[in-house]
Amino acid sequence: MDIIPINKIDKLSYLEAVEKIIELNEHLNRFWSSVIGWAPVEAANLLSKSRLDWQVSLSYSMKRWDKPPLQGAEKGDLILAWANLGALVEGTLKLFLSVYYKDYSEDPDSYKDKKGDLLEPDSIKFELLRHFFNKKIWTDKETAGFDDWVLLIQKRRNAIHAFKDRDLGTFKEFKFHTKKYLAFLIYHIRRLPYPDNQYPDLHLE
Repeated sequence: MDIIPINKIDKLSYLEAVEKIIELNEHLNRFWSSVIGWAPVEAANLLSKSRLDWQVSLSYSMKRWDKPPLQGAEKGDLILAWANLGALVEGTLKLFLSVYYKDYSEDPDSYKDKKGDLLEPDSIKFELLRHFFNKKIWTDKETAGFDDWVLLIQKRRNAIHAFKDRDLGTFKEFKFHTKKYLAFLIYHIRRLPYPDNQYPDLHLE
């Protein structure tokens, strides 16, 4: 999943990657939470009520996972760390679909509830989001592997709901996948429509 030169992301420390994630999600919150008058009305109304500020707060929460767990909390903290990362991934997908709400609403494969009414992006379950993106959006060479990666994050995030045994990986793997999320986030931001002077800084030192 080499979305931007992977060597640039690999050179970042975990906290440097988190700081960039915070910066980008702060930008997304500032810009997309108040686009009435610029974006299509349906998308603007949906985005204005979305909790993009929670994406920012969840980004700051990622700093916790650079600290050694307390004795006895190793597995618990790892479960919470994956849940944190999974929530960010899911939120990124919901934001993207909300921005392109008109396209989604007109798509024959958009999701409907039992009454036949359109399911808005903020109501779609993670699993269904992943299937929709894999079928409709991740369709080129650059996105090869996205579905498998999101599925892995989804499974590890779901450990917070489960009592049975499952593979949690390690904190080293978690930090590796946090850098993958930064690349994933940048990929989707690059495909959002922006006025020229509003585009976020996607460069990495």
